[in-house]
Amino acid sequence: MSAGEPQELLDLARRLAAAAEAEILPRFRRHTVSYKRDGTEVTDADRAAEDAMREILARECPSHAVLGEEHGGPANVAAAEALWVLDPIDGTASFTLGLPSFGVLVGFARRGEPLVGVMRFPALGEELHAARGAGCWFVSGTAAPQRARVARVPALAEATCAAGTLDGFDVWRERADAPAYRLSAILRRARKFRFVPDCVQHALVCRGTLQVAIDPRMNPWDVAALVPCVEEAGGAVSSIDGRRDGILAAGSLLSTCGGALHADVVAALAP
Repeated sequence: MSAGEPQELLDLARRLAAAAEAEILPRFRRHTVSYKRDGTEVTDADRAAEDAMREILARECPSHAVLGEEHGGPANVAAAEALWVLDPIDGTASFTLGLPSFGVLVGFARRGEPLVGVMRFPALGEELHAARGAGCWFVSGTAAPQRARVARVPALAEATCAAGTLDGFDVWRERADAPAYRLSAILRRARKFRFVPDCVQHALVCRGTLQVAIDPRMNPWDVAALVPCVEEAGGAVSSIDGRRDGILAAGSLLSTCGGALHADVVAALAP
């Protein structure tokens, strides 16, 4: 396969996510856990799912670069003409607890710009997917896809906001030398706040349930699939400090329903 048209790439991305799901579901609540050098959990399901996706890409797209959470890949994500970015289980902590709030993330980027994204939720039987210029779509079970759109609100005081962790925020700092974004300002000003894990919160922005999703610690494999989905649903994405350029390697992600709210949240979070 060549670099291809967005729809062709999206079809392949959805097949990759389905292949990952086929490895994950039989292991859900029957998995084995080990630990990486950084202390984070990894399961046999993570590795089997990424292996399955890589096998398909090696067969169908041998010229494309691949970056995955479990097996690595190119360090310079902006240099690749065609790059698949894979997170076999986004939310391994939820997966190991037996919670259904985890997802398979498959993204495709060209020269660092995300063009295609799939968020598949195996335990929920749901999927969000998007290709640049083709909208964002929600699929539940065997039902026909439905267009996913953000729900706009004009101000933070009317927004429902979420974050997936305390790390990186002023309410609890794991590293004293790291920026501490002011989650306390969001807590004071938002209409409602909840902790929602990992990619789930960004999916809810796409579907209009949340208006703000904040992730202060992100890797390219956490980001690539989310960006097309949020933007094609009519929302806005940036790093937490407001940068859209170089989003894959920015190290954080803010998703909102867009408009003036996005800039307002950036300003509120600034250390």
